[in-house]
Amino acid sequence: MNIIITISITAFIVLYAGLFKANKALLPLTVVGLLTALGFTFCAWNGNAVHFGMMQTDNFALAFSGICIIGTLLIFLLTQNYFHAKSDNIAEYYTLILFALAGMIMMVSYKNMAMLFVGLEIMSVSLYILAGIRKKDFASNEASLKYFLMGAFSTGFLLFGITLIYGATGSFDLDKIQAYLVNSQAISPIFYPGVILMMIGLSFKVGAAPFHFWTPDVYEGAPSLITTFMSTVVKTAGFAAFLRLFAGALAPLHDFWVAPLMVIVCLTLFIGNVTALFQKNFKRMLAYSSISHAGYLLFSLIVLTKNSENNVLVYAAAYTFASIIAFAVLILVKQKTGSDSFESFNGLAKRNPLIALCLTVAMLSLAGIPLTAGFIGKYLMFLNVMTEYKTLLVAFAILNALVGFYYYFRVIVAMWFKDGAETELSAPVQYKVVLLVSVAITLILGIYPAIILNLI
Repeated sequence: MNIIITISITAFIVLYAGLFKANKALLPLTVVGLLTALGFTFCAWNGNAVHFGMMQTDNFALAFSGICIIGTLLIFLLTQNYFHAKSDNIAEYYTLILFALAGMIMMVSYKNMAMLFVGLEIMSVSLYILAGIRKKDFASNEASLKYFLMGAFSTGFLLFGITLIYGATGSFDLDKIQAYLVNSQAISPIFYPGVILMMIGLSFKVGAAPFHFWTPDVYEGAPSLITTFMSTVVKTAGFAAFLRLFAGALAPLHDFWVAPLMVIVCLTLFIGNVTALFQKNFKRMLAYSSISHAGYLLFSLIVLTKNSENNVLVYAAAYTFASIIAFAVLILVKQKTGSDSFESFNGLAKRNPLIALCLTVAMLSLAGIPLTAGFIGKYLMFLNVMTEYKTLLVAFAILNALVGFYYYFRVIVAMWFKDGAETELSAPVQYKVVLLVSVAITLILGIYPAIILNLI
């Protein structure tokens, strides 16, 4: 609870500082607030406290909260030059991102489905505004409208699903819903459509196919920094919420919902990878690749084991930090060249070897090459499914991973082996810090995954 209160108070302080045009104080205030929230996360470890029967700060919630806070902290370090160049409403950016983060902490720690809905809406409403915050940019406005319409649509599914489950069980509490499934002789017929509707609603939120329509256009149209936030921290929180419900309360009904989930996984992997293959725009390629990574993350729910939660944690961490590197470099390249096409990366390594090396590590991690965190994440997901000998599914996923090699290596080849304008990027110190920290985490998790492998 202290984590949410700290983040919310920080958001109000930052907004108040913005009223007095204290723009230079916004980043330090935010960093102090997030470090304090991170400190509360460490202090609450092994506490397993339940707050008013609505939220539970167990190790699962704290581990995912930690990733969300660290990811947001790194993204904030990318803001200073970006916001000064693009907008006068810097305090509003900061405040909305912090409110979205507070909503995410509720999503990863809910015990009552009412809190899932509240957390999801706090996060979503903030993101609708952030996606369209460039009022004079048509693409940004279009992204915001599409995201709002699709988000409202998915919320309807989710809310109707919650209603049906409440109608069957008489409770929003996850423990009582699980007890109902375990102890009931006959499950109410309205419970089953409730589960499917909740699966659809959450699949919309994490961008899984065939509910991914909004992802490419919104990611491309939104400001790059907001896209970074949406494709990393937001996705991590969405999967934690997904996992908390389906691997916890709804686990006794696994045989019922695993079949539609497998269809979603296969479609997500295929559509994400194949469409990413044909993209000419780096940002749009990252959007489609994020869809494919949603498919790998859902592997943890195909076979529920005691390691499912830790596997998602490792994969989410690997994906988050590699994507932050990719988007940070994209922002630098776009600021210098005005383009985010693959051609704008040609010859980047000749004048910017450090930045090119960081992006190379990120692409290798996203592709799942050994000695990077991405490899460990994919390995754990495949191993999890192999415990029930679902060899065809693993073979299908490996084929899709091979397709992913092509579009990730395309960026590496462009940087190191193609001739280009040899543009020298001007990377501020905070960008270098973010890149080096993210690369270090990616490599450390790739070599010593045990650091977080048994954390939950």
